[in-house]
Amino acid sequence: MAGATAGAVGGLGAALPTWSALPFAGILLSIALLPIAAPHFWRRHHPKVALAWGVALAVPFVWIYRADAVQEILRVAIAEYLPFIVLLAALYTIGGGVQVRGTLRGSPAVNTAILALGTVLASWVGTTGAAMLLVRPLLRANAGRQHRAHTVVFFIALVANVGGALTPLGDPPLFLGFLAGVPFFWTLSLAAETVTVAALLLAIYFAVDRRYERQERRLASSPPADVGREPLTIEGAHNLLFLAGALAAVIVSGTWHAGEVSVLGVHQELQNLLRDGFLLLMLAGSWWTTPRCIRAANGFSWEPVREVAILFAAIFVTLIPALAILRAGDLGAMAPILRAVRTPAHCFWAAGLLSSLLDNAPTYLAFLSTALGRFHPGLGDRQAIAALVAAHAHYLEAISTGAVFMGANTYLGNAPNFMVRAIAEEMGVEMPSFFGYILRFTLPVLMPVFLLTAWIFF
Repeated sequence: MAGATAGAVGGLGAALPTWSALPFAGILLSIALLPIAAPHFWRRHHPKVALAWGVALAVPFVWIYRADAVQEILRVAIAEYLPFIVLLAALYTIGGGVQVRGTLRGSPAVNTAILALGTVLASWVGTTGAAMLLVRPLLRANAGRQHRAHTVVFFIALVANVGGALTPLGDPPLFLGFLAGVPFFWTLSLAAETVTVAALLLAIYFAVDRRYERQERRLASSPPADVGREPLTIEGAHNLLFLAGALAAVIVSGTWHAGEVSVLGVHQELQNLLRDGFLLLMLAGSWWTTPRCIRAANGFSWEPVREVAILFAAIFVTLIPALAILRAGDLGAMAPILRAVRTPAHCFWAAGLLSSLLDNAPTYLAFLSTALGRFHPGLGDRQAIAALVAAHAHYLEAISTGAVFMGANTYLGNAPNFMVRAIAEEMGVEMPSFFGYILRFTLPVLMPVFLLTAWIFF
């Protein structure tokens, strides 16, 4: 009966029950809570936790739906998961081969300039690449400052999140949207929202940092010494060529159609396969041509990519039922969700607040599927997205900005958040706790900015 239902109107999504999304909720709750509740266990056993949730979905899914389930798992692995990991690894490796050396004094003007630069770079080198490129120079510039945690927190918001909203290279949710069929340059239409949020946060940061600096000057017994200054230099600058190559590969794959091939029964566009192969070449070129001392100075390690690859393998697999149900629209078990999230403002807040507690990439996919299920149920992804962009672009704008911007609301919202926090703590910065971050930054700073953004644009 399950097999017959899966082939009926609405497809697999109309046949799946709501509780089939429980493994997805389980992996996301594990990622959110175990690093806080049992950090030692999580560090040692997170691959086993991810595997357990993946198996909890895959085994009954394949047992009941047989060939349909196997084909869907293969499609997600080949068409979505592997390109996602390849791009992330390429940008991380290339960005980790560039080191900014030199001495800067962490004045409010200098700090704000670095944050602004990182915000601009994030859309073109990725939030991960921009964060890894600039966080250490920023922390070294502020080594003599008493108050530094607020600088790192604003860095997380601007460079690791908000700045990535303008291209699919910037943040994982937008790249997944690009893979699903959102045009590469469509995200430039988010410029007004991005500039507004970035400008407000930069202005707030400058005011806060200037107040802290004045306090530090009043308490200082002597002015800071200005000796041993090292001029600013960039080592590993040739990696910028590899970065340009990665950018070109992604743009070309979105504008050039070279035909289709079948990989294990999954239809793949040839230009996407060529893009991923070229990204791997850029990764290998960066790795083999960059002196090891540069990566050592940057604290480069493969562990962040390994952890993301493991966790997202489980996320992508367990997400299959939820996305299928949402794509079924009113024929699916989650039809009440479609009816509750009605306006662009609803989409902005729903996608954003869930991105605060869950990872923003799967959250974006879930709400994109919700929009497709409401307006264009039954169409293939690319057809439905083209129709959504043409007729209901405001909904996609709300989902995109909500997922990207509000990934900054907690440490859980985006992968670079954790990485920046870990580097800051290694360099002696006392960072706020999970709830301290929310109480001291998210609620008093970010929420008013997002309320104003929603009022203006949505």
